[in-house]
Amino acid sequence: MTEQSVEFTVNASACRGGQGGAPEHGFEPPEYARQRVNRRWNEILQETRVAQTGVQILFGFLLSVAFTPLFRDLDTFGRVLYVITVVLGASATGSLIAPVSIHRFLSGQRMKDDVVEAASRLMIFGMVLLALTIGCTLLLILRLVVPGVLAEVLVGTVMLWFGFCWYVLPMRLRRRAALRRTGEVNV
Repeated sequence: MTEQSVEFTVNASACRGGQGGAPEHGFEPPEYARQRVNRRWNEILQETRVAQTGVQILFGFLLSVAFTPLFRDLDTFGRVLYVITVVLGASATGSLIAPVSIHRFLSGQRMKDDVVEAASRLMIFGMVLLALTIGCTLLLILRLVVPGVLAEVLVGTVMLWFGFCWYVLPMRLRRRAALRRTGEVNV
């Protein structure tokens, strides 16, 4: 059976409420290994589309900054910060687009499990780089707009928020789900 026919079978049965359908009364039917890897790959594709769009828009903005009149007025720290930000943005772009390249090179090699695992790790790393790029971009902009240490305080606050939303919260949810599975936490 091809991957497309497996995907069609999974989607068709989900529409009928059979295997792969929505959980009823807390019961979730078993997911076969091939269904799981196809689902995970589709999820990564959707996540990649969102992240790639954001990082590409941000990176495009960063590249254009060097050609603005205000760029000439940046002090040494501002220029160093700009270079670091552009390098982080390029690295984030590379990490977030890499799953596409990996898939293209390995398509048809029956390595989807490995592709999904590598893509997942690259996405996580790319999100870290994206958060750092956003933080540096904010610092670069806010240093020009807000007086004193307020820029650093604002950027620090935003970065803490990113850390909570993007990393702490998902890890807490994962831990809670693991505890629920082992019966250590009442649902």
